[in-house]
Amino acid sequence: MAENTPPDNEYASQGDGGVRFEALANLAEVSRGFGEALPVDTWNPPFCGDIDMKIAKDGAWFYHGSPIERPAMVRLFSRLLRKDEDRYVLVTPVECVGITVEDVPFIAAEVETAESAAGRALKFRTNVGDEVLADADHPLRFETGAADGIIPYVRVRGGLWARLTRSLTLDLIARGSALDMDGRRMFGVVSGGAFFPIAPADDFE
Repeated sequence: MAENTPPDNEYASQGDGGVRFEALANLAEVSRGFGEALPVDTWNPPFCGDIDMKIAKDGAWFYHGSPIERPAMVRLFSRLLRKDEDRYVLVTPVECVGITVEDVPFIAAEVETAESAAGRALKFRTNVGDEVLADADHPLRFETGAADGIIPYVRVRGGLWARLTRSLTLDLIARGSALDMDGRRMFGVVSGGAFFPIAPADDFE
């Protein structure tokens, strides 16, 4: 069995679910040969129902209520993840299974400034190792929580987003500036040649 797959008996008590978990883990391991990007958006296998797998709001992955503690395995599973219209799924060439995602699947935990074809950009690194430059194709969006204030997200790929940590949120706001948009002064962030408004500039004065 591949190094990053679970021991033979780790999920034995979970019956068919354990078999499916091992099959997904083995397929994820084989997927290393595809490189970083898997063509999950082009795969159209039958939907085989939901499995008891969850990605918590803090980005932790669980299977049957137990944390998947191996970062390498989480990384491999994340490459099989896709957002369909009404659910998140793990998809392979032969089957598609639904999982639960409490908020968004990834957490953006690091940021640095990088050069892009459109100029300086913010490069985010997620908890599963994805690196993404914020630009028109990978936009930032902002929501407002009752307790958390401004909550930024960056699109990683397809319909998959990463939520910025609180420390990165403060860093992002510190990098912000005010620009006129459609006759209104807005406070936001410039990255990759695009301006991402956060709120009216008056809210930050």
